[in-house]
Amino acid sequence: MSLGVNEPASAGSGPEPERPTVIGGSTRFVPGQSNDRITIVNGKVQLGQRLVDLWHNRDLLVLLTRTELKVKYKESALGYAWSMLNPALVLAIYYMIFKVISKTPQPHFAIWLFCGLVAWNLFNNSASASTTVVVGKAGIIKKVAFPRELLAMSTVGVAIVLFAIQMVVLVIFLALFQQAPDWAALWLLPLAFIALLVFTCAVSIFLSAVNVYLRDTQHLTEVAMMAWFWLTPIVYPFGLVAPHLKQYHLTWLYLANPIAPIAMTFQRVIYGQTSYVAAGATTPTQLLPAYGPGWYAMMMGIVILVSTGLFLLSLMVFGRLEGNFAEEL
Repeated sequence: MSLGVNEPASAGSGPEPERPTVIGGSTRFVPGQSNDRITIVNGKVQLGQRLVDLWHNRDLLVLLTRTELKVKYKESALGYAWSMLNPALVLAIYYMIFKVISKTPQPHFAIWLFCGLVAWNLFNNSASASTTVVVGKAGIIKKVAFPRELLAMSTVGVAIVLFAIQMVVLVIFLALFQQAPDWAALWLLPLAFIALLVFTCAVSIFLSAVNVYLRDTQHLTEVAMMAWFWLTPIVYPFGLVAPHLKQYHLTWLYLANPIAPIAMTFQRVIYGQTSYVAAGATTPTQLLPAYGPGWYAMMMGIVILVSTGLFLLSLMVFGRLEGNFAEEL
């Protein structure tokens, strides 16, 4: 018996409708709404599978980073030059305050300051931007299934590009001041960069997920970053606070801030001095711990290990929270 015009087709009479590809999740169909499909991301995907998905979608990470950069400098006359002007202006302000007004006797103070700023800016720019990246991409999250951690990691990618530009500015300053880095310790820079990168990824992924549920996170992060900056030896040298910390046995607590040893390593390698003798003084002023490169390498190894653990933990937290992203957004 042939089917009438108005009769429904049997279940096997036509080709099966195309189903979307979902990474780390499943798809269900709403009854009575055959054309509407809701993608549910499975928050119980194993940690190992999450790492595999991130690796397989690394091209998507590059695409997201490029998109963020284009949006950041869209219709901007100076474009990437703003990434040089902003830290240069901050550098000029601090230089005027500490070198001209306060008249610090430290030689090449601008170089010292910039060494810490380039490391801090990478961390601060990514962590601050990550708090709103998931909320800002709500439309994509509701329609497309992909590893959502890549959104937070794209803020790290943007920060890396800006970091590279600022490093060019730093090299120019080194040439202008005729200051050479410690070439023998130059191998410490890749370790410091890896430690900074892993820790920044961990913090960015965590903040991006938490802010979906607690929107005050982005405002709390702004305040926390201001305090964090002054708890890191960037504007002032570690040698200035070390005696007071040692007196109360708090040196370990100060160095528990992962950005502190990272910034100190950048200063140790690029600035190239751990102390200086001021004009008219007989004793040197200590800037950094007077240890060899091995001590700094040990500190970077500890930071890398701890940051790796935090990175894996942040992935687990993100996985537990992302299941209800669509509802919260």
